[in-house]
Amino acid sequence: MKPMTDFLIEGPADARFTILLAHGAGAPMNSNSMTAATAALVAIGFRVARFEFNYMAARRTSASRKPPPKAEKLIPEYRSAIEALEVYGPLIIGGKSMGGRVASMIADELHVSGKITGLLCLGYPFHPPGKPTSLRTQHLETIQTPTLICQGTRDEFGNDAEVANYGLSDQIDILWLEDGDHDLKPRKTVSGFTASDHLTSMATAVKLWTETLDT
Repeated sequence: MKPMTDFLIEGPADARFTILLAHGAGAPMNSNSMTAATAALVAIGFRVARFEFNYMAARRTSASRKPPPKAEKLIPEYRSAIEALEVYGPLIIGGKSMGGRVASMIADELHVSGKITGLLCLGYPFHPPGKPTSLRTQHLETIQTPTLICQGTRDEFGNDAEVANYGLSDQIDILWLEDGDHDLKPRKTVSGFTASDHLTSMATAVKLWTETLDT
């Protein structure tokens, strides 16, 4: 397995926090969703680095579209990305959907060792769409890493009514974005909000959350 050394990095080099984000299962690191989320975070002062897992990077040079491996199989690649990234201050790891899930699986070991300060998940996949009882939350019940999950209230991977019944760790804060989907996008005619509104709210919440972190 090659080391993860290819990043998209934006934001000031002297930012107080660097945020490392991995992509979701079906879209690359420069998808519209990740690009927009990154722009919102950079605009408020964060340094944001994005990377791709090997299966996604391979799609750029091959006609084959291999499905993503199981999330557990991607843990070594996330660790490699952390080791390859140059960071000069506190590091927050996370990602979009599956990327955030993989990061959440290694967060505690990295937090205890002092390598990361927190975990940021944009649209956490609490369960597969249409399978609300197939939960991916067991490790979130005991996670000790300060965590912020930004989730749309109509996310098909876990909406607000469903998540309210989960026994999540008290280290997890959730920002609910009204009528947001898995990309945090609302239906303007329904909610009165735009995608830009929600991304600004997300970035502002991340900023406020980082001010509570022990660095």
